[in-house]
Amino acid sequence: MNKLVLLAALAVSFSTVAADNELTAQEKKDGWKLLFDGKTTQGWHSFGKTTFPEKGWVVKDGVLELIRGSKAGDIVSKETFSDFDLTWEWKIEPEGNNGLKYFITDDRKEAIGHEYQMMDDAEGHDLGKKHSTASFYDVLPPDPQKPLNPPGQWNLSRVLVQGDHVEHWLNGKKVLEYELGSPEVLAAVQKSKFKSVPGFGTKVKGHILLTYHTDPVSYRNIKIRDLSNR
Repeated sequence: MNKLVLLAALAVSFSTVAADNELTAQEKKDGWKLLFDGKTTQGWHSFGKTTFPEKGWVVKDGVLELIRGSKAGDIVSKETFSDFDLTWEWKIEPEGNNGLKYFITDDRKEAIGHEYQMMDDAEGHDLGKKHSTASFYDVLPPDPQKPLNPPGQWNLSRVLVQGDHVEHWLNGKKVLEYELGSPEVLAAVQKSKFKSVPGFGTKVKGHILLTYHTDPVSYRNIKIRDLSNR
C-alpha cells in the first residue's frame, strides 16, 4: 500500500469513528442524538422534579459518574420516547448493581419501568437469572452465554423498541427479545414484583432513567435514535 492510499484509508477510518460523546456525520444523518454530551448534565433531571441533583451525579473527563452512597436519586431524560434505538457504555465496580430503565412515566409515584439490569453477575448482591446483566429485570432472563466484561471494564449495551418488539443487546450480541403485551410477557409480569402495576409489560411512551442503587457506576456515549416516525 503506497503512502497516498494509506492516508486515504486512515481518513475514511477517522471519519466513520466518532470520539467519545460525539456523533459521526453518518449517525447525525441517520437521526441519532446524544443524551449525554460529555461535558454537562443538560437534558436530565431528578425523577419527579424539574432540577438536577445538587450532588452525587458528576461529569468528569467525559464520563457521567454516580458517587457511592451519595443519596443522589434516579435521573431521567427530559424527553420521552416510545419507539427508539438506544445505546450506551457503562462500567461498575466489583459487587456493583445498577440499571437503565425505559418507559418511565410521570404519572407513577415511583420510578417504575422496564429495567435493563447492569450487574456484577459473579459477586453482585442481587443475584438470579432474572436479575443478571441485560435481563428485563425481575421479568425475563437474558441469554446465559452473553459476552459480559468484568467490573472495571466498559460494556456496550443497547435497547431497541420497534412497535411491540423489544431487544436487549450486550457487547454486540442480542441476548434477549420479547413482545410487549404478549401472553408470555404478561404471565412473567404476574410472577414478578410488578404484578400490581397497571399496564406494566405493555407499550407506553416514557423517559429514559439511570438508577440510583447506592453503588457507583460510570456512563459515556449515551445515544438514541427516535424511531417513532420510521
